This record gives sequence, structure tokens and C-alpha cells, in this order.
Amino acid sequence: MEITIPTPAGDIDGYLATPTGPGPFPAVVIVHDAIGLSNDAREITDRFASEGYLALSPNLYSRGGRFRCVRQVFKDMFARSGRAFDDIEASRVLLSAREDCSGKIGIAGYCMGGGFALVAASRSFDVSAPYYGQLPRDLSVLDDACPVVASFGRRDPSLRGAATKLSAALTECNVPHDVKEYPDAGHSFANKMGPAPVQAFAKVVGFGYHEPSDRDAWQRVMTFFGEYLKTPSKG
Repeated sequence: MEITIPTPAGDIDGYLATPTGPGPFPAVVIVHDAIGLSNDAREITDRFASEGYLALSPNLYSRGGRFRCVRQVFKDMFARSGRAFDDIEASRVLLSAREDCSGKIGIAGYCMGGGFALVAASRSFDVSAPYYGQLPRDLSVLDDACPVVASFGRRDPSLRGAATKLSAALTECNVPHDVKEYPDAGHSFANKMGPAPVQAFAKVVGFGYHEPSDRDAWQRVMTFFGEYLKTPSKG
């Protein structure tokens, strides 16, 4: 359902999907790709809810529309600060305050959102799942990261070598992780980018949905999230 998320800079839009049953449920903040809070982003949110997660996708383009906001949102991502991160934190706070939330909250992000999910791994989340996210320029931001399950496509021209680099950084920081690069996938392999002709063109330039890779990545994310979000806290 469509909801309003209170933030320090005013309310923004969001999409909330709830699992069936009484709860409480672990939760996930899902950060959309550069296209925005599209039908695809809503379907991904519903997909998390179907697996038992209270799922919330904030609309990072709420303040003026996609074309006005996209530059500022990317600027926030590379700066590792700004309203976009405030919006993500406000989403986490909203979930944590709900009676049907168990208190354990992860973050997942796609494309642009994957970059946010990586940086936010060091900011009060219990687990992070970046999909083909841009790596932080300074990988020391991951020193205090929560567990990370990351997915990349080898045919992605924009992130060559990112999986290897991220895995090495997380190993050095002793952060539990599962990083995988899919040989037959490109960028956005877990996003359905509109009609078939659009997807066909996207694949030519190294983008586009790839069902086998998406299916495997989803299974890995669910296993990882199950371990860190659904397992009761020790003690």
C-alpha cells in the first residue's frame, strides 16, 4: 500500500508490503534503482513480503520528480550523506516503531539503490543486500559493516571487477559476506525494465533482466536474510 514516511525534511512517499499472519516480522528497507519507485520496485517489495518480511520502499524522488531529483540523489550516494540517507534512515525508524516489526531490519538496493545499501551497511541495519551497486570510493566505510550478500553481473560494463574488489574488502574487514558474480548476467539482471522491446535493447548494452541469475541471487539473499534477520538474537 502507498504510505507517507515522515523525515527531517518533510514527508515523502513510500510503498509498504506486509506479510500475512500476526507477526512480528523482520523488516527490510528496499532502495529503488535510478528509474524510481516503479511498478517493478513495488513488485520487488511485494516479493520480500511474500517471504515473511515487512517491506518498505521509500521514494527517493519525492521532492520534485525523477529528473530533478536523480542528480541530487546520486550526489548524496557518492558523498555518503544527505537527504537520501535521511530518507532511508527515516524508513528504518518507521519500520522499527511498528508493533508488527521484530526489531531486526535489513536493507536491499538495486543499481543506484545498491550503492546506498552498501554504504548503509554500516548504519544500524542488521544485514545488507546490494544488487549491482556502485562501490564506495573509500572502502574503509565498510570497516563496521553488517553482513553483506551482494550480487553482480560479469557482463555489466559499469562494474567490471567490482565483485572481486568488494569481496576482498569485506574479507579484510572480517565482515561476513556472500559476494557472487553471474557470468551470463549484465546490469539490472534482477529488474524487469518494462516491455519486451525495451528489455531486448537493454541487453544489447549490457543491461536487462536475466531470470536464472535473478532466481539464484534471490535464493542466496533469502538464505542470508533468514540467518541474520529471522534467527532469534542470542541471549
